[in-house]
Amino acid sequence: MKYAENETIELKRSTSELKEAVVSIVAMLNKHSQGTIYFGINDDGSIVGQPIGKSTLKDISKAISDQIDPKVYPDIQIKRIQGKDCIVVKVSGQDSVYSARGRYYLRIGEENKRLSVDELRRLVEKKNNYAYSWGSELSEFSLSKADVPTIKRFIEKGRMAGRIEFAYDSARNVLHKLHLSKGNKLLNAGRALFCADNGVEVQAAVFAGKDKLTFLDIQSFRGPLFALIERCEVYVKEHINWRADLSGSTRIEIPEIPVRAMKEAIINSLCHRDFYNPKSNEIAIYRDKIEIYNPGQFPFDHDPDEFIAGKGKSYPRNPLIAEAFYLTKDIERWGSGIRRMKEECDAAGVKVSFERISTGFQVTFFRPKRAIDETVAREGGQKTTQKTTQKTTQKIVEEIRKNPQITRKELADIIALTEEGIKYHLNKMQKKDLLRRIGPDKGGYWEVLEK
Repeated sequence: MKYAENETIELKRSTSELKEAVVSIVAMLNKHSQGTIYFGINDDGSIVGQPIGKSTLKDISKAISDQIDPKVYPDIQIKRIQGKDCIVVKVSGQDSVYSARGRYYLRIGEENKRLSVDELRRLVEKKNNYAYSWGSELSEFSLSKADVPTIKRFIEKGRMAGRIEFAYDSARNVLHKLHLSKGNKLLNAGRALFCADNGVEVQAAVFAGKDKLTFLDIQSFRGPLFALIERCEVYVKEHINWRADLSGSTRIEIPEIPVRAMKEAIINSLCHRDFYNPKSNEIAIYRDKIEIYNPGQFPFDHDPDEFIAGKGKSYPRNPLIAEAFYLTKDIERWGSGIRRMKEECDAAGVKVSFERISTGFQVTFFRPKRAIDETVAREGGQKTTQKTTQKTTQKIVEEIRKNPQITRKELADIIALTEEGIKYHLNKMQKKDLLRRIGPDKGGYWEVLEK
């Protein structure tokens, strides 16, 4: 058997390293509630043996008892390994947090990280499940505040994904089945998912250069989380460059950055944000990169690289919201989003980074040089109108001329956008006096205004 250190195993040459071993025990308990120390094995896995005297085991037990708070009771045994005596110490404990000589540590890979005051607070919150309590808390919103069309679309999407078995009958019953309500009130997670006035905002902007000195466009999006995702997705699609692949029998539009990766980042930023924090989510589009930010700290006891490697265990900050996104297939297995973003970008030759910052977490997509070169500046520093927006507008006009009574759903199917995306474009076109709606949503028709 090859012995190697990991997050629950520590190798020590001898009990001369007992003080360091105590720190390792605390770090492993705080991370995994268990751990094993081997005395008599080098950190490279070679067996050197441990001299064992009359008080050796007692000294180990006393050090653990005296130096760790709250107390733990180790299982200490002598084990013969490759003909040499070694000592194996196994510990376990479920108490909130453990300290070694008044200091707190956490196991990160094979290292023991001393915790700052803020990290200790977050560890206590995590151990006591405080960090995840927001979504399950009762809001002041009654069930009547939930947007019924949004709930119906959610159920339809979940049924199409094969993850929701029941049909819509009433908002009350649906929200009850999803554990998003209590009595006549919505839980906070239900309010965020299905209420227009949920207090969640995404600020989106396009900047002229590589910093925030001059912006070309700025928008503020509010509404149910599912609508926010669609609005944000439309926004980034409109403000990136696309190229046409004409090598096959049909024309294929290829984005400079994989749309699926950007959508994943948008969903994650809303799913994992800290809803106690009033700060907005942000999408910042620069000449050389696109940043997607959320005011929610990445789990301090994990590193993004763990998730890229597929080894990270997810602790969703908002489990009820994450479950709703899972039911509609907007996310897959919890904790797999970062890996999927990285794989999508690697396949497209796009660099992406995942960064903890002081106020939250940020995903940055670096725009390929060819796409930057294609971005032409107007006089005064303003960017040209994106070709994607023009093409979408032209296509909508064409389809309406063919069929003035065409519905949003029919337009969405033809143009390959979501209904929310089509709604966004139609509203924009009406504000620019390109379109006019005659009559009600049902039974009315569209009129193209010639300019």
